[in-house]
Amino acid sequence: MVTSNFVGLYFPWPVYSAGSRRECCNSSLGFIILFGGHVSCRLSVSSECRAGSLAASAVGLILELNCALPKTAILAKISNLKKSTKMLHRAALSSCVGTSARCLLARVRSTASSNLLHFPGSTHQTARHWSNIPFITVPHMRSHGKPFAHRSELKHAKRIVVKLGSAVVTRGDECGLALGRLASIVEQVSVLQNQGREMMIVTSGAVAFGKQRLRHEILLSQSVRQALHSGQNQLKDMQVPVLEARACAAAGQSGLMALYEAMFTQYSICAAQILVTNLDFHDEQKRRNLNGTLHELLRMNIVPIINTNDAVVPPPEPNSDLQGVNVISIKDNDSLAARLAVEMKADLIIVLSDVEGLFDSPPGSDDAKLIDIFYPGDQQSVTFGTKSRVGMGGMEAKVKAALWALQGGTSVVIANGTHPKISGHVITDIVEGKKVGTFFSEVKPAGPTVEQQAEMARTGGRSLATLLPEQRAEIIFHLADLLTDHREEILSANKKDMDEAEDKGRLAAPLLKRLSLSTAKLNSLSIGLRQIAASSQDSVGRVLRRTRIAKDLELEEVTVPIGVLLVIFESRPDCLPQVSALAIASGNGLLLKGGKEAANTNQILYRLTQEALSLHGVRDAVQLVNTREEVEDLCRLNKLIDLIIPRGSSQLVRDIQKAAKGIPVMGHSEGICHVYVDSDASVDKVTRIVRDSKCEYPAACNAMETLLIHRDILRTPLFDQIIDMLRVEQVKIHAGPRFASYLTFSPSEVKSLRTEYGDLECCLEVVDGVQDAIEHIHKYGSSHTDAIITENEQTAEYFLQHVDSACVFWNTSTRFSDGYRFGLGAEVGISTARIHARGPVGIEGLLTTKWILRGENHVVSDFSEQGSKKYLHEKLPVPQTSSS
Repeated sequence: MVTSNFVGLYFPWPVYSAGSRRECCNSSLGFIILFGGHVSCRLSVSSECRAGSLAASAVGLILELNCALPKTAILAKISNLKKSTKMLHRAALSSCVGTSARCLLARVRSTASSNLLHFPGSTHQTARHWSNIPFITVPHMRSHGKPFAHRSELKHAKRIVVKLGSAVVTRGDECGLALGRLASIVEQVSVLQNQGREMMIVTSGAVAFGKQRLRHEILLSQSVRQALHSGQNQLKDMQVPVLEARACAAAGQSGLMALYEAMFTQYSICAAQILVTNLDFHDEQKRRNLNGTLHELLRMNIVPIINTNDAVVPPPEPNSDLQGVNVISIKDNDSLAARLAVEMKADLIIVLSDVEGLFDSPPGSDDAKLIDIFYPGDQQSVTFGTKSRVGMGGMEAKVKAALWALQGGTSVVIANGTHPKISGHVITDIVEGKKVGTFFSEVKPAGPTVEQQAEMARTGGRSLATLLPEQRAEIIFHLADLLTDHREEILSANKKDMDEAEDKGRLAAPLLKRLSLSTAKLNSLSIGLRQIAASSQDSVGRVLRRTRIAKDLELEEVTVPIGVLLVIFESRPDCLPQVSALAIASGNGLLLKGGKEAANTNQILYRLTQEALSLHGVRDAVQLVNTREEVEDLCRLNKLIDLIIPRGSSQLVRDIQKAAKGIPVMGHSEGICHVYVDSDASVDKVTRIVRDSKCEYPAACNAMETLLIHRDILRTPLFDQIIDMLRVEQVKIHAGPRFASYLTFSPSEVKSLRTEYGDLECCLEVVDGVQDAIEHIHKYGSSHTDAIITENEQTAEYFLQHVDSACVFWNTSTRFSDGYRFGLGAEVGISTARIHARGPVGIEGLLTTKWILRGENHVVSDFSEQGSKKYLHEKLPVPQTSSS
């Protein structure tokens, strides 16, 4: 007879090779039987696996017995368990150290000190606690002391407390629980728990759940009594008496915990309930007991669910909280979460409420702004409003508790747990470091926040727009001169970026080409900036239309800047002065976010831009974002940014288009450009245009990616010349389906006809004629740039009129699709959108319009049927402006 609480673990998973995680044998670890005083272990491992590289991928399910059973009975139960268990805990992979294999063993806790674990050849040791099972995704436990300084570090949080406010847990009628929100929260907590983190929940909701149950019982009781006394008479209106909160808490605790257990069970996670009061923290023995219990539950991979014992909780002691790191009165679940987090040395508290975070004034007020990062000492800049509709605390209580926890070494984020669009991923987003809610930090950044930079850019942009056209042009001319004067310094910084990129080997060849600057590039850049300056004289404030509405009532439509532009670019530092010049010429504020691979080059180019802007005191108009802001977070600043322009890979553009929240995105996700060689094409023109379109700069978005050949050209000298030229230029050809069908031995067949190679590669496909070519372009193209090579003017005009792309060319290279080559000076990008701007976007694409109406005491009622005035709607001549 053997008595033991935990007697068995079954490991049905195969053995894996460390590092590669490939299955190297079909043998399972068998099962490990643990008895109070003896361990029986059977391990089956293939001889092909070296002992020094073994790793066990194992999942354990604990069979708990509370009575004495003979060994045969225990084995029988494990055998049954083995057959029936389908939902198992997350697999754990144990790596090996040195040359000896380490098997993943059970974590065992014995209830009696005499229960010993005995391994053959080892001494007896008392098993008093469970040891940690290592998981693949477990963050390393960090030394507790200082909270995280930046959001990006939150992904390293190992021990996390999630505090659920009453407004999050309860329904809007304050009677019953918000089951949908709770289920979503439990799912997110389970995901993080199964990543190997240690999750704890401090929850409200017992009072609301109890109120629902008690109301139901009272109504049911009253209806029965009234039915007995009133006979067939209609029941009187029943009124529910005011329910005492402590009674509601007593009635609701068990149901609330049962609900949590049922939800966590769906994810094979066990939960445990702990009820505490303020007195539990004042008694040293109780504090130690609570601490030990929580640590024990966390070791056993159990999620503790903690709540104040509202059924017996005494009123809070006056003026007893926030007296130091070691003292905080448990007045509500906010202070409880803070106290527990510090006691347990948690890395992070996530406080979920019914507001987006901490505002500088009460949410809903006109000037209220969400505070992204809150620092100790900022309390004076915040005006607190009333408490939430339910619960004991309010935002002021949350801030006090958060600052107390921050002082104790625990990071804090306050966020909205009720918003239907974000509540389903708010917890995981916070842990991933995304900009959600208000993050409490002790480390203030050296410079302004990105929100402050956006505000500065808007204010600076408005000042820029009020300058005279000659003054804006003077700034751009000065910037062009600075690029020439500081050429060596710029190239030196760029060489440093190039060397670092090549050493790390993380950039693809096309991105390396875009990162590189040269003297020729800087000269072209300077020339382009001078073109922008010359063409900017009549950009802002230009009158487009004049109309006389009535006598002495004239209307004008004039050009104005869009507002604040966010330009996100990767690997191309020359983009910074180009876009800055266009923003200056159009009077727009500008936020720039460059890739870290060009950090050194971007920094010096930005410094020169600031120097040029200082010429007329508008240096704030252009801002370079140097903080740790993620692109996705920048795309959510819909109240500060008016237009996003991505410059980079198709993946970058797609990611930004997906992440942008309420902000229009100008750009193209892909540059799948076509060149169609017609049957009437000139032999001399074809090879020159095709070579230039593909080989002049294959990484550019306007480079040819698909070559369409008229079927009559196949097996002709012209076709042979095209193939020979591509072979000489070392262009890899991918055969389209129709082209491959003509060949006995074809090149590698294309995987997709919608591929942007960005390198010396292209697809070659055969079409029946111009109509077939147009249909192919519309089906597989990206509406960027497409060209036809032909001597037949009628065919060319048909192609130009019917191809629905931003740029359509006849007998020219696709590489002409560029703002500089179009005479725009430069471009912020090439847009394939259908509205506002299309093709290379220069100054005109960065302007919008406003209407100006000038009158003399005019009112609409004068133009009614009984009025004395009539509409004229006469078109007036537009004043002509001359560009210098």
